[in-house]
Amino acid sequence: MNSPWLTLVGLGEDGSFSAAAQTALTGSEIVYGSARHFDLVPGLSGEKRLWPSPFSKVFEDLAALKGRSVAVLATGDPQWYGIGSSLARYFPSSEMSVFPASSAFQLAAARLGWAVQECECLSVHGRPVDRLRCHLYPGARLLALTSNGHAPRDVAKLLQDEGYGASRMTVLEHLGGEKERIVSGIAKEWSKDVADFHTLGIEAVASPGSAVNSRVPGLPDEAFRHDGKMTKQEVRAVTLAALKPYPGALLWDIGSGCGSVAIEWLRAADRTKAIGLEPHKERRLMAAENASSLGVPHLDLIDTTAPDGLHDLPEPDAIFIGGGLTANGVLETCLSALKSGGSLVANAVTLESEAVLLDAYQQHGGDLKRLSVQRASAVGGLTGWRPAMPVTQWSFVKS
Repeated sequence: MNSPWLTLVGLGEDGSFSAAAQTALTGSEIVYGSARHFDLVPGLSGEKRLWPSPFSKVFEDLAALKGRSVAVLATGDPQWYGIGSSLARYFPSSEMSVFPASSAFQLAAARLGWAVQECECLSVHGRPVDRLRCHLYPGARLLALTSNGHAPRDVAKLLQDEGYGASRMTVLEHLGGEKERIVSGIAKEWSKDVADFHTLGIEAVASPGSAVNSRVPGLPDEAFRHDGKMTKQEVRAVTLAALKPYPGALLWDIGSGCGSVAIEWLRAADRTKAIGLEPHKERRLMAAENASSLGVPHLDLIDTTAPDGLHDLPEPDAIFIGGGLTANGVLETCLSALKSGGSLVANAVTLESEAVLLDAYQQHGGDLKRLSVQRASAVGGLTGWRPAMPVTQWSFVKS
């Protein structure tokens, strides 16, 4: 086992850190950090190096120093939306020692009197604030890391847009330091100037009559901007159940259209990822707009078609084929690319694509079903049933 050569030290806003971290810092030849970090920790004996520009170069620089004693200064807990989680993708845990300080979430919860395990802890630092949308529900308590002092104004506007204008917002500046300050107000009335370095707390209060933002798949069709060609609500709910989303899993959505299936996948579990393949520009624009408005702006939309556009993509945990089934090699390429234990679901509405699914069922097994939905609508002055186009669905779990 390799001995640790890379030390991560979490600092409090006042520059405090543990005695064990002090020992590690004393023996470090090189210390990385920001100017702010070095101001908080004067008297370092090692060579001080500021973060490179672009920041991503730091991983290459650190790799070149492997075997020397190197320390990295961070704010709070480096493993909670900090540099530690990034470093863990480049270096094995056996080569790192981590000394966390209290996280911004812990300190904010302590000031607000909230139980951390009952809060939604999020980061919109360097990310769109739209990510907050799918975490809103009546009574939710959100703690969010933000990018700058203008972010609370953006969040206040988002809350009003979602029918949560009565929510209480609390900005907690410079927690644990001499400049600590707490500022509160109601979202629809928010006009306060706050420091760039802060944590934002939100107590979600829904306006009377506001729809509950459920993350259970099966959003109404009206929640999406579309051109009529989309996986409809009831079929979409069955499709997501067969795809089996789970935290961190990656979906390929082939023939993404307005993005309804990929968006519901991203909403259904934390840290999920989705790549939507859609060659029509107007549909990609609709999908991007839908993803932002429904709280998952990180949907990755690609201008390509299957099977040619599949070869350089990361290995998927699940695949949905909503279009292009009759293209030569699509199903075979998808089955080959899918991880062991992964789910593939394909929907068909034409006889030609249905024939492809029947052949797949006969060759590979899985489940083949036909979904038929009828909706009530006016028939003159009375009410009758109008059937939607039936959908044939094949679902398969790769062994």
